[in-house]
This record gives sequence, structure tokens and C-alpha cells, in this order.
Amino acid sequence: MTIEFYDCDSQILADAAQMEEIFVEAALASGATVLGQNFHAFEPQGVSGFIIIAESHFSVHAWPEHDFAAVDIFTCGESISFETAVESLKNGLQSQNTIISSVMNRGIVSNNGIERMVPIYEGKTESYALSWQSRFEASKAWGLQASVDVYNCDPDIIRNADAIKQYVSELCSKLNIKRCGDTTIVHFGNNSQVEGFTMTQLIETSLISGHFANTSNNAYIDVFSCTYFEPREVAEFSIDFLKGAHYRMQVGLRR
Repeated sequence: MTIEFYDCDSQILADAAQMEEIFVEAALASGATVLGQNFHAFEPQGVSGFIIIAESHFSVHAWPEHDFAAVDIFTCGESISFETAVESLKNGLQSQNTIISSVMNRGIVSNNGIERMVPIYEGKTESYALSWQSRFEASKAWGLQASVDVYNCDPDIIRNADAIKQYVSELCSKLNIKRCGDTTIVHFGNNSQVEGFTMTQLIETSLISGHFANTSNNAYIDVFSCTYFEPREVAEFSIDFLKGAHYRMQVGLRR
């Protein structure tokens, strides 16, 4: 069985130890016999892991930036409750939208004695572009927007106007985007809920903007351009420069 967990808690998806705990708990709740597990956190973020069970395995890869986790559960017996496993994972990951994308019997023997794979449930299949650039070009979009939320940034960086100017300068260089004029930075301080620096930078192809929230130490970055740039470069550079814990990314094609 393959399951798609959407709209999950991004902080959970970025925490390898918590993911391991959730998956072990789900496996045990389903009736599986857990033999071992291994979960690994990637840089700058993302978690992959598996649970070895006597009946086979649970596996997962999580994308915190998209609040999404792809899960595979495979068993060679009938003692495991898939429904219990899925519900336990849904609750643990705090998923708001869960889709069972496929359920298959494996190793059915055909008349000629050769094992074959036979689906017992088929959902709709769609073709997805492998890259944002492919989607951008195929859709003939006029522009591209990337919104990146970086969580738990270094307070000393996001409260420093010069550091923010340096961040913008280096980001533009990395994306090969020409700046138009100086970076504008304004500090808002009348309301503690929104206190922090707000930044805008005109670029040759449109605009970069951001807000740096003192209350949460989160940074909210938007890049809009009428020429293509790589959204993941924005996210990975931002989490590295701002020393964030994890990020979420949303990408929009503007037509």
C-alpha cells in the first residue's frame, strides 16, 4: 500500500527522532512485529526512514517544505491492520488530507508459473513534470513566485539590518538576478506580534520582499520574477544564511 499524507505538521516532518517514534507506534498499533528501524535527517531538511517488521516493512520520505510525506507499507501476512496503521500515521503526522494512492497484491502466480503483480485498486494517474523549470516552460508562464517560510532563524541575523542587506545581495548573486537600487529595510515595532524588519528589493525582473518576525524568529521570503529562477535555491540558501531549523516552500506559476 502507498499512502500520500498532505498538509502535515512541517516541524514533525523535519524531526527524524519524532518521525521514528510515530512510525514505530503505528507499526505496533497495526499488529506488526517490529525488528528494527533507521531514520535519517537530510541537509538542509527532509527525513527518510524505514521500520523493519517480521512481516516486511514500513518506509517513508518526508518533504517539510511541502508539508508532505510519501509512505509505503508492505506485508507478507494478513495479521496487520492497514486501516489502523494509516489512521495512526495520520494522527501522528497531523495530516489534514490523506490519500491511499495504491493497494496491490504482490507475487500473484499466473498460469505460466511466472509471478506477476496484479492491482486490486487503481487510482487516477497523472503525469507530473520533474522540475519547476519544465513546468514553467511547458505552461508558458509569464512569471514565477516562490514563497519560503524559514523557521527558528538566528535572532542575531534577522534583527540586524546590515545582515539582511547582505542576505539579499548574496541571494540575488546566487540567482543571477540584477538588483535595481538599494535594499529598503523598515522596522515595525508598535505591535509585538508583528515586530521586526520588513525588506523590499526591486530587481530587474520584478521584486524580492520579506518580513523577519522577532516574536517567532521566523522569516517570510517572497521572490517574484518574470524570468525563471530555481525555487529550491532560494529555500536552501535562505535556511543556510539565516541559520533556520527548517523551511516550507510554495511555488506559483503566473500566467
